[in-house]
Amino acid sequence: MNKLKAVILAAGKGTRMNSELPKVLHKVMGQPMVHYSIKAAEDAGAYSVCVIVGYEANQVKTAIYDIVEFAEQKEQLGTGHALKCARDFIGTEGDTLVLCGDTPLITGDTLKTLIETHKRQSNGVTVLSAEVKDASGYGRIIRDKDGTFVKIVEDKDATDEEKLVNEVNSGMYIYNSEALYTSLDLITNDNAKGEYYLTDTIALIKKIGLSVEAVKVADPDEIMGVNTQEQLKEAERIMEKRS
Repeated sequence: MNKLKAVILAAGKGTRMNSELPKVLHKVMGQPMVHYSIKAAEDAGAYSVCVIVGYEANQVKTAIYDIVEFAEQKEQLGTGHALKCARDFIGTEGDTLVLCGDTPLITGDTLKTLIETHKRQSNGVTVLSAEVKDASGYGRIIRDKDGTFVKIVEDKDATDEEKLVNEVNSGMYIYNSEALYTSLDLITNDNAKGEYYLTDTIALIKKIGLSVEAVKVADPDEIMGVNTQEQLKEAERIMEKRS
């Protein structure tokens, strides 16, 4: 039986868009951005999708015509907190894809590759990563000299040496659901921002002895997040070229 679920983070306002419209409802090729993340999850084999809403929750719910469930993040306290709000949906069976509502270029084929690696290696969590020219702002994927995944380090916490790494975290993952469910209970907001970071679950899952790996996407455009009007135009341009 297919036990793959998907959770899509779509609670933010997106202040850099300079618009009152919730970020995930800005359109690419006539469709709200979040629609493409939902479609990619379904194309990859997810039998059930939960969209986490927050800012203008009702507006986002109304605009999504795909058949999905919703969880509400009433306060934006970080990505880890968002997943806590969907904990009942995640449950402890099978695997859970975690996607972003502002990455419209991700494809089902890429997610299938991620899922296949995750299952083949029986990982606790598998991170989708990308090799990019300019890694500033992204969390870096740190590997040991053998190329084995060690950790994700956020840009602001990275050492000068770590900042030279061009393999970055896309913010998209596939988790063993039970490992995710358990680790969400253990993360804290003991950091500069006072937020619950989803990336903290990865260190916890590694600590309990489950394997963690990062899989590089073939086309780094697929992980592009849309945070500004310029990036929205760029996403539209790339998608037009694909069609």
